[in-house]
Amino acid sequence: MRKYEVMYILRPELDQEQVQAAVDKFNGIIANGGEITKQDLIGKRRLAYEINKIRDGYYVLVNFTATTEVINELDRIMKISDEVIRSLIVKDVA
Repeated sequence: MRKYEVMYILRPELDQEQVQAAVDKFNGIIANGGEITKQDLIGKRRLAYEINKIRDGYYVLVNFTATTEVINELDRIMKISDEVIRSLIVKDVA
């Protein structure tokens, strides 16, 4: 298992329960074959540039260890999820 870091941005029109439900859904996928070491719900911030005419979003940063199967499934689910505006999964070098 390797260390990874994922940052994803959720839609700004979601209320707090919907944001927490989305975070729990993605954390459940990670916990299915990995272990979350750190999670940081940064909150609602302005995007650096507009994405599909959206200016704000809820930022979430998660550090975890997992297998490649978990990474592939997490990436697949994030791409088809309507709540997620943008996401990026990278190997953690630290």
